[in-house]
Amino acid sequence: MRKQYNLRKSEQGLKAWDVHRLIELSKDLPVKSILLSDIKEVNEPYWFEHNTNLPTCADVLNHMKLVQQADLKYPIILCSDGRLMDGMHRVIKALLEGHLEIQAIRFESTPEPDFINIPVDDLPY
Repeated sequence: MRKQYNLRKSEQGLKAWDVHRLIELSKDLPVKSILLSDIKEVNEPYWFEHNTNLPTCADVLNHMKLVQQADLKYPIILCSDGRLMDGMHRVIKALLEGHLEIQAIRFESTPEPDFINIPVDDLPY
């Protein structure tokens, strides 16, 4: 899996969670079905929120390739508030295929971020 981060704006600056670490921390948590319609990020600029430029068609194409490769057997990961931390490509694939639900893991307590107030381009990839 490629190196990736979950990014969130906060009063302390941009918070970044290493997705590999989130997967490790969540591996023993229960998997539950949730409604895809409950995932708020579907209607937000999730992939492009932190870009300084508007996304190009090539940017969208790259994400569509990742959607095609996404494997729905792996649950998505949600923070304690129910916000998506990992799995948007799987969410989009499930929606495209007409699913109403998706398998998810939800933290009872959201882990501390790996980085705070580090520009996206300075995160280690």
